[in-house]
Amino acid sequence: MKNLKMNKISLKSILKKTFNKKSKTKKKVTSKKVAKVKKSKILKQKKKVKEIKISKLSKKKSLISKKKTNEKIDNKSENLRIPKSNEVKPEIIKVKKQESQKKEYKVKEHVVYPKHGVCKIIDFKKTTIGGIELESYVLSYDKDKATGYCPVNKQSHLRPLATINQVNKCISILKSKPKIKRSMWSRRAQEYEAKISSGKIYELAEVVRDLNKGDDLMVDQSYSERQLFEKAYDRILTEFQIILDMSLEDTQKKLDKALKRNLEGQIKNKPLENKTPTNDLPIEEPVSDTEENIAG
Repeated sequence: MKNLKMNKISLKSILKKTFNKKSKTKKKVTSKKVAKVKKSKILKQKKKVKEIKISKLSKKKSLISKKKTNEKIDNKSENLRIPKSNEVKPEIIKVKKQESQKKEYKVKEHVVYPKHGVCKIIDFKKTTIGGIELESYVLSYDKDKATGYCPVNKQSHLRPLATINQVNKCISILKSKPKIKRSMWSRRAQEYEAKISSGKIYELAEVVRDLNKGDDLMVDQSYSERQLFEKAYDRILTEFQIILDMSLEDTQKKLDKALKRNLEGQIKNKPLENKTPTNDLPIEEPVSDTEENIAG
């Protein structure tokens, strides 16, 4: 009997323990599920909040952009709008006279304008351009048969003719060996053009020296190269002619002598030795047997 009682007690205790464990596990599982649900809810709420903020920002940006576009349209319309008679217009103050300087050059004097070469001052005029009074030199280019104007304010661009000492130095530059760089022709052409337009006589002489090919027909010379040479040669020739007070032919001869040009033409023009003409025909040589066989 005692044993039966003991067994019943032990079964009860075992059953209680098992039921208690199951309830505890159920509680733990339910608590975990609740926590997960809460987290998911919180995340969803956060996402919603973010979406609302983003939508608000996008709306603000769109409003700002619309305002800017409207402002631009308004400004354009204001610019295009025809002003009414009642509106006050701003006063535009015009300069009536330009600042004048002392004249450095006289009428009938030769000067050099760097971009166009040697020219002569014909007259001195006061002209009005756009309601502004200008004092300017009237320049004439005999070769091009053209006239130009140079304001007195910008007479620093002009330069007087070179001296005889400068001419002698130019001739020594022309006699020296050419200094040709190994760079591309396009770059060298730009450098030569800059030297020509500078108006400096030494730089002109350098261009003529470097581009001079003499009478060597075997040397290839491009069209642009020949054009630059002729431009520099003509400018230096006209300046030398006025300074040395010589004829065009004599100054050209002097330049060509320094550059060693037209030497072959001078040699060709010399009279040839008179050879006595002979009426005798050349004696025919006898044809050998071997030559006859080759002809056959």
